[in-house]
Amino acid sequence: MRYRTLGPYEVSAIGYGAMPLSIEGRPDEARARATVHAALDAGVNLIDTADSYYAPGGEPGHNELLIARALASYGGATDHVLVATKGGRGRTDDGGWTVNGDPGHLRRAAEASLKRLGVETIGLYQLHKPDPGVPFAESLGVLGELAAEGKIRTVGVSNVSAAEIHEARSVLGGLLVCVQNRFSPAVRDSEPELRLCAELGLAFLPWSPLGGISRSALDGPGSPAPESAFHTVARNRGVSPQQVALAWVLALSPAVIAIPGASRPESIRDSAGAADLVLSEEELALLP
Repeated sequence: MRYRTLGPYEVSAIGYGAMPLSIEGRPDEARARATVHAALDAGVNLIDTADSYYAPGGEPGHNELLIARALASYGGATDHVLVATKGGRGRTDDGGWTVNGDPGHLRRAAEASLKRLGVETIGLYQLHKPDPGVPFAESLGVLGELAAEGKIRTVGVSNVSAAEIHEARSVLGGLLVCVQNRFSPAVRDSEPELRLCAELGLAFLPWSPLGGISRSALDGPGSPAPESAFHTVARNRGVSPQQVALAWVLALSPAVIAIPGASRPESIRDSAGAADLVLSEEELALLP
């Protein structure tokens, strides 16, 4: 497992996005715990969760409680594991997502996450999404207050623009350590934010990093070719297309730390292998 820098932490280049363990179609508890344990066995020491990862009609914090139980039941050491959580979103009974960046709500959410995770300090707390109804600086400000109180150690922001990254940096200073935006072979509109993170020394955590590997841009719209460039490279290397896609995103910048989701042990074990898959210049040239 290769490691990369996330603020004061050295974390695995491939983290684990735990959302699939708690939302619609989630596995049973035994398989969920086994998936977390498989991630740890593979050298993953960054687990990404959120208080809003729960099924519609359920209770906030399902995923955080599950991660806490999985860590407690793991047979090995876990003191090196960074559990990063998020606040500022929720679920509706029909499966939608809400946004709430009110400072009072964020304070209550962070304090509830502390209790569910069973820790004295949250190592990385992330604002899940800017709330258009609340000044961004106000949402960020309460996170700075929580850090001053010792309830969180570092701060991240998610689903943000380059301008919002600059604003977060001005409000939080060195407390800001990462940005988590959607980025994958299919969704690349956060390339400016990725580049900005590299310039500012922030980690960039692409969520949903495996989107688009079934067909590459090289195939072109309407192409009859069933195999994408990712599948071609994977076949030649004897690995999965998922590993190639993750290795590709890691190759974009040392700032990148990918957090693929998984609901099965074999899936996270395969994803973790991408940290040690170094693509050649020729292979990278093939990928769109």
